Amino acid sequence: MSKRYTAEFKRDAVALALSSEKTVTEVARDLGVSPEGLRGWVKQAKVDRGEGPAGALTTAEREELVRLRRKVREQEATIEVL
Repeated sequence: MSKRYTAEFKRDAVALALSSEKTVTEVARDLGVSPEGLRGWVKQAKVDRGEGPAGALTTAEREELVRLRRKVREQEATIEVL
């Protein structure tokens, strides 16, 4: 089971990874997180700053997509009842 981290922890971890002379793996080890997880957070932070690949969704866009998909499922369930 994966551990959940706060947005603040992720933001601080990304800042440390980007400003440190250490590798992402070393920073991850120091923080007690997986290197793959930290790399993902760094990648997403870059997308959020407009530095990611074209077409990549920002965190806000991902959250909106999840919210809208949930709303569609709820409305589809309501329609089935009618």
